Amino acid sequence: MDIRPMQPEDVPLAERLSDDAFHEAATLSRRACDPPAQRRTASRSANWITRTEGFLTTDPEGCLVAYDSEGLAGFATSARREDALWFLCTFAVRPGIQGIGIGKRLLHAAMAYGSDCPRWMLSASDDPKALRRYRLAGFDLHPQLVLHGDVDRSSLVAAPRVRDGAAADHDLLDEVDRAIRGAAHGLDHQMLSAMGTLVVDTGRKGYAYAGGSGPALLAALDEETATRLLWECLARTEGTATVAHVTGANQWAVDVGLAAGLRIGTEGFLGVRGMAPPSPYLHNGALL
Repeated sequence: MDIRPMQPEDVPLAERLSDDAFHEAATLSRRACDPPAQRRTASRSANWITRTEGFLTTDPEGCLVAYDSEGLAGFATSARREDALWFLCTFAVRPGIQGIGIGKRLLHAAMAYGSDCPRWMLSASDDPKALRRYRLAGFDLHPQLVLHGDVDRSSLVAAPRVRDGAAADHDLLDEVDRAIRGAAHGLDHQMLSAMGTLVVDTGRKGYAYAGGSGPALLAALDEETATRLLWECLARTEGTATVAHVTGANQWAVDVGLAAGLRIGTEGFLGVRGMAPPSPYLHNGALL
C-alpha cells in the first residue's frame, strides 16, 4: 500500500471512487421510508472535481491518496485555516476493501496535517464503519437533523436588515467565522460563492449563502440574526427546500423549518474535537 500526496491526475479517479463509496454507504443505510440512493449528476461531479482541485491548490499537504495493485484504494482531503482549525473535506475507501486498515492509515495521515490546530471538524455520513473510525480518532459525534419539503409561501417572514453581500463584506464574514468556529473561511468563500448568493446582516452579525434549495452555509452571532437569515434563504428557494446539517445546538433552525412547513428527518453527523458544535451555525458539508 502506497500513501502519497494527491496529484491533479488523481482527482477524477478520486471523484469516481467517492461516488461509488458514498452510493454504497447510502444504499446500505437506507431506511424503507427513504428514497433510493442516487448517483451524482454530471454537474455535481464537475463541482466536486473543481472543489477538490481548489483544496489541492490551497492545502496540498492535507490531500492524500492510497494505491494498491488494483489502482486507487482510497483518499482523504483536508484543510486548515489560520492555524486554528483543521477540517476533513472528503474521505473514502474503495468498496470491497473497507475495514482492513486503509482508512485508518489515510485518516491519520490527513490528521497529521492539522496536528497543531486546537479545533477539528468533519461532516460524516451515516456509514457505521466511518463513524467508528472517527470516534476512535477522538471526535465527538453529534447527530444532525435535516429539514426538507416545499416551503409554505404564506408562512414566509420578511427579513429586515438583510441585504445581498459583496466581496467588500469578507472582513465581516471572517469576523463572524472566528467568533463562531474559531477560524475564518478565507479563500473558501470563492467556492462558497458558487453554491449560493451571499446575504449579510446589515448589523454585521451574520451571513449566509442562499442556494436554490436552501442555505449552503449560515453563520451568525445570535439566534435572532440567524433566524432572519434562514427565512431569507427559504424565501429564495426554488422548488423543494433543504436545510441540512442542523445539530442539536441549533434548535432555532428547527423552529424556522417547522414554521415554513418543512418535514424533520435525520442525516449524518457533525464530528468535533477541541470544540463544541458551533451555534448559531449551519455548516457546509465539505467546507465546514
